[in-house]
Amino acid sequence: MLKFETKNKELHILLKEDIIHYDNTPDKTQLYALADKSTSVNINAAELKLWDSTLLVILYQIAKITQKNNIPLHFENMPENLQHLIELSIEVDRKPSLQTSRKSPFLEVVGIFALGLYQSLNRAVSFIGQTLQSWGRFFKGKAILRKADFLFSLEDCGYKAIGIMSLVSFMVGLILAFVGAIQLKTFGAQIYVASLVTIGMTRIMGAIMAGIIMSGRTGASYAATIGTMQVNEEIDALKTMGIPVIDFLVLPRMLSLIISMPILTVLADFMGMLGGAFVGVIMLDISPQEYWKFSVDALNLTNFLVGVFHGFVFGIIIALSGCYYGINCGRNADSVGLSTTKAVVSSIVLMIVATGIITMIFEVCGI
Repeated sequence: MLKFETKNKELHILLKEDIIHYDNTPDKTQLYALADKSTSVNINAAELKLWDSTLLVILYQIAKITQKNNIPLHFENMPENLQHLIELSIEVDRKPSLQTSRKSPFLEVVGIFALGLYQSLNRAVSFIGQTLQSWGRFFKGKAILRKADFLFSLEDCGYKAIGIMSLVSFMVGLILAFVGAIQLKTFGAQIYVASLVTIGMTRIMGAIMAGIIMSGRTGASYAATIGTMQVNEEIDALKTMGIPVIDFLVLPRMLSLIISMPILTVLADFMGMLGGAFVGVIMLDISPQEYWKFSVDALNLTNFLVGVFHGFVFGIIIALSGCYYGINCGRNADSVGLSTTKAVVSSIVLMIVATGIITMIFEVCGI
């Protein structure tokens, strides 16, 4: 029971018997209004027996009012634990102060950036070196990895990726044919849409689409899985047991992507050409026989192998990026999301850079 009265602008509150599940809203509203108009508040709990959090909420609101109005608040015969909770709730500052950040000198900013860049490059080079050593142990038959992990990873980036790969590659081939047809139609040469799509997909577009899809699908999965293991201290447990982390976690994932990416690239090439055929035959009224003939004439083994080679390189890049950011993940949940984002972005950027380098080398070599 809660009783209160005002004497000479002083609010006296008496807590009696049991105050449990107190939900008398009109009384609480009146009590808060009186507390806001009083010059002091006195709370007597001499007759209080049982209480729960509803009483604590009421007293906390009164304490906030007295603190805001800068009026005294007195407790009499209050249970020690209840009074301690009220005092603690008042002391905690729930509104963090706005701190103006100090503007660092230019040289300090440059130095911090250079140091961070050096540390990142050092970690990356160290990770690549450890991966090469792991591959050396693998070829010698001394690597510590489980066949089940490799098969599970191969399953994840193998036939389970066929659906999304086929759909996206088909649409890319369809779009490529549409874009080409817009210009070729002006010259009455729309039949060469077949050659355009075939060369574009087999040379580079199939590999790039396969790489981007697997980067967002599998590379992100690698970073999230290994990052979660880092948060749960499972990687620390592997190190404690003397198991090489690169052998156990990176090697099977990298091996599975190296095997599956060239195959998925071939699938992307085929589905892209199928998408181009859909546009050519259905939209441009090219006969299937003619489209097939021009596609076969444009299909070059060199272009095909160049695309497969790109897929092989992209598989290495995606696996390295995903596993690197997973192993170097922080120790909280937010770090897992950040590592996943970095893995996808880094793998896509590195694939584009690798494409430029490979294309330049092949052009110089006349391939």
